[in-house]
Amino acid sequence: MPNTKRRRLVATTVAVALGATALAACGSSDDSGTQSGPVSLTYWTWTPGMDKVVDLWNKGPGKEQQITVTVKKQASGDTLVTKILTAHKAGKAPDLVQAEYQTIPTLVSNDALADISDQVGDAKGKFAEGVWQQTTLGTDAVYAIPQDIGPMMFYYREDLFKKYGLTVPTTWDEFAETARKLKKAAPDKDLTTFSANDSGLFAGLAQQAGAKWWTTSGEKWKVGIDDAATRKVADFWGGLVEEGAIDNQPMYTPAWNKALDTGQQLAWVSAVWAPGTLTTAAPDTKGKWAMAPLPQWSKSENRTGSWGGSSTGVTTDSGHKDAAAEFAAWLNTDRDALNALAKESGIYPASTSAQLSGAFTSPPEYFSNQPDFYTKAAEIAETTAPSAWGPNVNVAYTSFKDAFGAAAKNKSDFTAALETMQDDTVADLKKQGFEVAR
Repeated sequence: MPNTKRRRLVATTVAVALGATALAACGSSDDSGTQSGPVSLTYWTWTPGMDKVVDLWNKGPGKEQQITVTVKKQASGDTLVTKILTAHKAGKAPDLVQAEYQTIPTLVSNDALADISDQVGDAKGKFAEGVWQQTTLGTDAVYAIPQDIGPMMFYYREDLFKKYGLTVPTTWDEFAETARKLKKAAPDKDLTTFSANDSGLFAGLAQQAGAKWWTTSGEKWKVGIDDAATRKVADFWGGLVEEGAIDNQPMYTPAWNKALDTGQQLAWVSAVWAPGTLTTAAPDTKGKWAMAPLPQWSKSENRTGSWGGSSTGVTTDSGHKDAAAEFAAWLNTDRDALNALAKESGIYPASTSAQLSGAFTSPPEYFSNQPDFYTKAAEIAETTAPSAWGPNVNVAYTSFKDAFGAAAKNKSDFTAALETMQDDTVADLKKQGFEVAR
């Protein structure tokens, strides 16, 4: 295999990077992925309880079709992506992998994920358009089946909002005024905090505003992290931090947990999985919180961003792509499988039909005071805005933590931090050998 950094970019109307020429030469030689007789598949995943879910397949559809799946537990995030790419270079990647949506372009550009559109294309109708788009990258190709999603929402303390005469904000302007009103009424309280230790939160807020961080122009990548939509988001939050209208401490620390549990922080911009976090972070406030849609940039809009979520992909190294694709589709669309995923793994399914059935017919125990929790969640999930991921999300996320972390701590210019994030991402793409449009 030649040692070259030249990257081949295949573009369509929405455009997507489809592969490193050098790595493509190492791809699987299997054409059809079909094979008679018993089939054994390996699945790399970090989801807890997945082995119990897969048992349903092995004892049911898998047994009938002689397709056995073995779960191999892995670390999540960049660690798993690195391990997959390392295995792929050696031609030894597993048949199936769990992939966060923002990592799919990286895996595709390294020819690690197979196009399974011929096998699973009819599954599209089971998912919201903005969710399905994340696994297709805007093309006719399908690189994975959506598994779980993290539509963003607004969480707030009902009792304290009432105490301080606050109204649930429906726009971001109202959100800012609510933060200021609270500060006047209770200077020791904060509506929320801007946290720079989770890049996914900022990415989701930018997504809601209409940002497209990675697109293509011809055969070149174009990075728009400092586009107008993201600048609007950065200026908004930076302004609130600078004036002291909200806090600037990071999330997931003992201090942050205490702020939530004692009512020092009254609200949290989060995602559908927030009840699980609040259960451990603020146990004393169970039944005092409520969930509402994310504030909008204008009253005429109705969309949300996404914070988290993953999919099931088939690798190009698999010698049994048809069988692997069939399992991936079953795992994320079959009613029994989805109910098991909810029970054993605690996920919020990407499949729209599963969002109001099984485990989601009753609210989370922490939100027993809001019976329509999952009804609202499903409605919000349908409004998920399209995303635009690229092949070096990990670099952009690391840059965010460094640049915005310093800006939040010092209450300095968020716009300058955004420019740093843009520059770091562009520089890395060029270093990897991708062509970048200005």
